[in-house]
Amino acid sequence: MNRLSSTNVFLLCLLLVATAKISKAQTEINVLQFKNAKEFQQYFKHTGRDMPVISGHRGGTTTGYPENCVDTFENTLKHTPAFFEIDPRLTRDSVVVLMHDETLDRTTTGKGKVSDYTFAELQKFRLKDPQGNVTDYKIPTLKEVILWSKGKTVVNLDHKDVPLEMTAKILKECKNEEVMLTVHNAQQARFYYDNNPKNMMSAFVLTKEAFYTYEKAGVPWKNMIAYIGPTNKPENKELLDMLHAKGVMCMISAAPSYDKLKDPAERANHYRETFAMGADILESDLPIEVAEAIKSIMSASGIQKKFWGRVKL
Repeated sequence: MNRLSSTNVFLLCLLLVATAKISKAQTEINVLQFKNAKEFQQYFKHTGRDMPVISGHRGGTTTGYPENCVDTFENTLKHTPAFFEIDPRLTRDSVVVLMHDETLDRTTTGKGKVSDYTFAELQKFRLKDPQGNVTDYKIPTLKEVILWSKGKTVVNLDHKDVPLEMTAKILKECKNEEVMLTVHNAQQARFYYDNNPKNMMSAFVLTKEAFYTYEKAGVPWKNMIAYIGPTNKPENKELLDMLHAKGVMCMISAAPSYDKLKDPAERANHYRETFAMGADILESDLPIEVAEAIKSIMSASGIQKKFWGRVKL
C-alpha cells in the first residue's frame, strides 16, 4: 500500500512538471521588436528578400476570442508573428474604444450606437466571439491597446469616426511610434506625415491613378505599405511592380474574399497564391490558419526574421 502510494506520488509529480511546462509554453508569444522608427520602417520595406507578413484583421478571431480584443491578439501571437488591423471609434464622452461596427449589436451584449454611450456605460457590456457566444472580455480603449502593443506587435488603426487630429494626439500621449495608420487617400497620408514624419501608414492604393496622387502629395514611400485590394488577379501585377520599385510592400486582404470560402484546403491554396503572385502581406480574419498554410513557402531567411522574438506574457 505504501509502495503504491509512493508510486502515485511520483507519477503525480511528473504530471505536475509536464503540466507546468505546457502552461509555460502556452504563455509565450511571438513578438515584433524594434529599437526605433527606422527599424519599424525597415520591417515593412519591400526588398525582394522578404518573409511573408501576416496581418490579423481585427485581431484574428476564433472561437472564444472576440474581434478587437487584446486577449485575441495574444492568442494569435501564440501561433505566429503578426501585426493587427484594429478599429477605433468614439464614445459619447469622447473616449476612443475599439469597435468595428457603428453599432454594438453584432459583437457585444449591448444594443445601439457606440456613440450613444459613455465609456463607463460600455464597460457593462461583454464582447461576443465570432459564433455569437458571450465572453468575459470588455471593450478596450485605444490607448490601452497601443500601450500593450509596444515591444510586442504593431497595431494598424483603421479610420472610422475618430478625427485625425485626435488620433495623432493619442499617439503622442502613448509615446509609441510603432503604430501604423490606415489612410484612404493622399490627403490623410499628408496630414499624418506632416504631424510626425516618422509615422508609418497603410495606404489604399487600388489603382495607378491613386498611386500618382500619393506621388504628387510628396509623402515618402518609405512611410507606407499599400493595400491593393481583396483578390489575387493578373491586373495587380503592374501596380505591384510600380509599388515594389518604390520599396513598398503590397497587401491583399482575404477578409472579404478568401476567408469566406468554406473549404479549408481552398482557402489555404489562395493564401499561398497571394504570395506567389507577388503580394508581401496577407490580411486575414484567420491569421493562425494562414500561418499554417504558408509554412511550406516560408524561407529560412529574410530581413523580417531578425525582428522576431518570443516573450512570456
